[in-house]
Amino acid sequence: MPEQWKFEARGPIRVTGGIKARSKRGTIAQTWWSQRFIEVLESFGMGGRLQRGKNYARSGQVLNMTLSTSVVVGLVQGSRQEPYRARIGIKAFSSQQWAHIERELAGQALYAAKLLAGEMPTDLEEVFAELGLELFPSTMRELTMDCTCPDWEIPCKHLAATCYLLAESFDEDPFQILAWRGRRREELLDRLRALRGTQQVTPEETSEEAPLSDHLHDFWTSPSPAGTPESATSGTPVLDELEPLPLKVNGTAVTDLLRPAYRAFTG
Repeated sequence: MPEQWKFEARGPIRVTGGIKARSKRGTIAQTWWSQRFIEVLESFGMGGRLQRGKNYARSGQVLNMTLSTSVVVGLVQGSRQEPYRARIGIKAFSSQQWAHIERELAGQALYAAKLLAGEMPTDLEEVFAELGLELFPSTMRELTMDCTCPDWEIPCKHLAATCYLLAESFDEDPFQILAWRGRRREELLDRLRALRGTQQVTPEETSEEAPLSDHLHDFWTSPSPAGTPESATSGTPVLDELEPLPLKVNGTAVTDLLRPAYRAFTG
């Protein structure tokens, strides 16, 4: 029997202070976005290794896990004294691709509002799909995995344990998914705020007044807004805006003759 197999047959060295999965039984992943990631992992069809990896995650065998652009690294304690290093890589979106993504998100008020509130829109994947991008990996080819353990199968239980804990980190902070793809939380939110601030706001978004059709019963009697000049409430603002009419009746200007009638309508 090869020497490395003897090490693995002894079982992992138990550790204290490791990262333990919150889920103690059943499915690991509570939100739709972390479930999407686990679906990809479990689609590889390696049930035994994945189950052992899930046990590793629940027993705290992962000592440390870090996420940066494109790469997640987990330090996993196995049967050897030196922990194994498990790496999971994904291709980050380019700066140009992120610029398209941010413009699309900023242009849709619902997406921008949810993200700025720290929420993950349920159909966020569709925004990426419309741009020809995939937020989550859909095949093994989109992920790069390696581990310093002697197991040649991918994913090994150390990689699986790291993946399960990664999914739980997505539950806690969905922005980790976007950071993995190359855009940190604050950077994305700053970009969305800037883009939203430069967009023209339509009257429908800013007007708090009801449409004219709702005021037909009191159109002529509604009080004028505070600060409106007296000339605007005199009942004759339209006459005042007109150029002086040259016509006169018995020496009196036509506009002056019309004023009593206008006042009667508004009084």
